[in-house]
Amino acid sequence: MKRNTKWFLSIGVVVILLVLVFSIGIGASRSSNHANGNLKTIRVGVAPGPYGDMAKNIIGPLLKRHGYQVRITEFNDYIQPNKALNSGEINANLFQHRVYLQTFSQQNHLKLTAMGTVPTLGMGIYSNRIKSLNALHDGATVSLANDPSNLARSLQLLAANHLITLKNNINAATASISDIAANPHRLVFKTLDAAQLPQSRSNVDLALIPGNFAWNAKIRPSSALALEKLQESYKNVFVVKTDQKNSAFAKAVRQVLNSNDFRQRIADSQFKDFAKPNSWR
Repeated sequence: MKRNTKWFLSIGVVVILLVLVFSIGIGASRSSNHANGNLKTIRVGVAPGPYGDMAKNIIGPLLKRHGYQVRITEFNDYIQPNKALNSGEINANLFQHRVYLQTFSQQNHLKLTAMGTVPTLGMGIYSNRIKSLNALHDGATVSLANDPSNLARSLQLLAANHLITLKNNINAATASISDIAANPHRLVFKTLDAAQLPQSRSNVDLALIPGNFAWNAKIRPSSALALEKLQESYKNVFVVKTDQKNSAFAKAVRQVLNSNDFRQRIADSQFKDFAKPNSWR
């Protein structure tokens, strides 16, 4: 009787162990399937510059924890990422600051909403001809972005470095060349598409280049003759269509951008010296 009891107990233990192993295997399989097969693909539009890498290598892995697989779609200008988002070709974009988003959306009757701010590389004044702004000669040529918000931003950077003076009582966010009150160096301005500004350095004395295009052209920020001090409204934002701002994906984005994991990954990355969102202080 004792021998039979021991035999039955042994069989019971083996059966329990087999059940546990089988259950763990099924759980692992389900977990693996969730990680690899049940992710919802999200397409994020970017322009040339560092933000495609930021979306792919930092934001993407964090969103994967929420069930989303990020795919990057790169555009060559500042216009198509917003139009593609509005048409549904992509689900989100990361390339623009709030001022540009507001200006472009109003002008093109788009309903787009920022989910949060990311670390951002500011605009710089670059030159292949001079080593210091003190060496700038009268009549020098200056290339600027031709889109309204970056043009205004360029003029503010020139004014901050005492190269021009802007008129009083103007909206600095929408300033244009006609709003220049004084141009003591008689600077000659050439407005170009922002993507052409890095190449323009060989044809002008100064080029004011937004950070993402400078980065894409492998122009080191340390080589700038001057860098702007970014206001919060000029830091880049992660954007979705307004009718999706309360979606599960949008909520996941907000959680990621506000997380300590995001901050730590930025601190350990090539983006560590970018201007941080004010909320990080």
